[in-house]
Amino acid sequence: MSILYNNPTIMKKQLLLAITGIAMLLCILPSCGKDETPPAPKTKTELISTGTWRFSTATVSGIDISGSLQTCQKDNILTFVSTGTGTADEGATKCNAGDPQTNPFTWNFTSAETVLNVSATFFTGGSGTFNIVTLSETQLVLSQTISGQVAVVTFIH
Repeated sequence: MSILYNNPTIMKKQLLLAITGIAMLLCILPSCGKDETPPAPKTKTELISTGTWRFSTATVSGIDISGSLQTCQKDNILTFVSTGTGTADEGATKCNAGDPQTNPFTWNFTSAETVLNVSATFFTGGSGTFNIVTLSETQLVLSQTISGQVAVVTFIH
């Protein structure tokens, strides 16, 4: 048995095995620590100003009216900038050929970020004040009362 411990080749293998084991432990142990704190949730300003928003659906008093809207209304693209400005782009088709391709607007949140105020009117008969139903990384759902009926419009990224 003493021949095994006096053999330099076997001792090198054992030393290499011991070093490998220690190195593996050093790599594994730090990952067993506490989880990193999750990132803070995005603010509403960050959510609304990330990317462009495109029309998805519209309802009036719970009835889907998406099919009743003209293509020139449904292809519009909204862009909100975090500084409180934005652009409404007419998209591929314009309802009136003489209209500019883009229209600038200003925007802000009120009522504890539950209301979106926009300096432009996005829909005929509507106003620039919208109640925020949902604002997530992929969906912006706004509502407003037009002629006594609740209109709900969904935009997506």
